[in-house]
Amino acid sequence: MWKKGLFLYILLALMLWSKNIQASYNVSYGIFGTVGTAKAYLHQSHKHYSIDIYLEATGIAKFLSQGRKEHHISKGHIVNGVMISDMYQVIQSYGDVMMTKTYSIDHKNKRVQKRYRKYLHTKLQEDTIRYLDFYAEDDLLTLYFNLKRLIPDTQKPHIYHFMAVGAERQKGKVTLTIPPAKALPHYQKILGDGASWYALAMIHQKIFSSKDGELMLAIGDDGITNKAVLKDVIFFGDIRAVRTK
Repeated sequence: MWKKGLFLYILLALMLWSKNIQASYNVSYGIFGTVGTAKAYLHQSHKHYSIDIYLEATGIAKFLSQGRKEHHISKGHIVNGVMISDMYQVIQSYGDVMMTKTYSIDHKNKRVQKRYRKYLHTKLQEDTIRYLDFYAEDDLLTLYFNLKRLIPDTQKPHIYHFMAVGAERQKGKVTLTIPPAKALPHYQKILGDGASWYALAMIHQKIFSSKDGELMLAIGDDGITNKAVLKDVIFFGDIRAVRTK
């Protein structure tokens, strides 16, 4: 039930644009109820930024996933108010296993190095380095934190295509759709009324029953996602992330 890539999609709900922010979410999955929590922290100075996302399985999911936890880290610099990633790291752990993926972004030569390490009982089992076949200034975290500057009109229907380090299985491509007015009742039925704007992110992964996974987002007046629903996950229905803080 607890798919390997599940936590990655939860963090896509965390679109946070304040200079220093903390936000918390409860995550539920179909008939299983609450299966995890997510916490996000963003800090910006004049020239640099850091983002930390912590995700942890709870309840039955904690048991089935051997206490799965993830920590996503992005660090980089700021140019004209836009965050540009220099390093993106994912730390995953469950049971006696820990894995790290570290992406180092070389903007001068427009290439991205990925280092993968796997540990068992704290002993290094695997250590590989390779270069991705695409380059991007954004990683998965900075892309969503930068959206306010990348989308000039959140009320105007449009399909946006972006590139992000960390989205390897979809060759770095991330698609975000601002729905037309006629589609808003559908979004409001699923996500509730009162959002400042709604959006749909397409996630191309094998975890889903269809070719594209649909992540529906309701963003509040403060620029923070209040609710996100990941539609039609195999067998068990929708994943829902609801802001609690």
